[in-house]
Amino acid sequence: MILPKVRDPRFITIRRGGTLTDPDHRLLALWAASCAEHVLHLFETASPDDPRPREAIEQARAWTRGEQTMTQARAAGGHAMAAARDQRAAARHAAFAAGQAAVVAHVAAHELGAAAYAIRAARAAAPDGAGEDAGRLECRWQRDQLPAPIRALVLDDQRLRNDLCWSVFEC
Repeated sequence: MILPKVRDPRFITIRRGGTLTDPDHRLLALWAASCAEHVLHLFETASPDDPRPREAIEQARAWTRGEQTMTQARAAGGHAMAAARDQRAAARHAAFAAGQAAVVAHVAAHELGAAAYAIRAARAAAPDGAGEDAGRLECRWQRDQLPAPIRALVLDDQRLRNDLCWSVFEC
């Protein structure tokens, strides 16, 4: 479970009664897509003929450009998460990261899901004994990718939801 029981209004769009602007919503989706894409090779190595996670990331980006609807991006996210079911370890987490990135179009708070699963993928792909270090490096890389307008928001969200996200944001 990566979402809190009570939704944070900072991750609900203004038109739905929250405070999240459309430009910031798009930045969250782009950042989540970057996090997922950074570990996508871990899935594609295990399942090179399955395009669903890559398509989910592409759908997330297309949604930010207004080329796809929220429903299309959300559906692609579901397909990527279905691709994860037959996988194990790093490949499974990488597919879940892609799925979470695509569903940011529907629920902005899934941005941490993409990041957390990407960190879990990096940990799982590391050699024995190096998982924690690999996870910290991935977390730092992700933070370096944060656009300035959403940086404080995401870092605060990581602090607040770290326990829900397997404590992966301690980097």
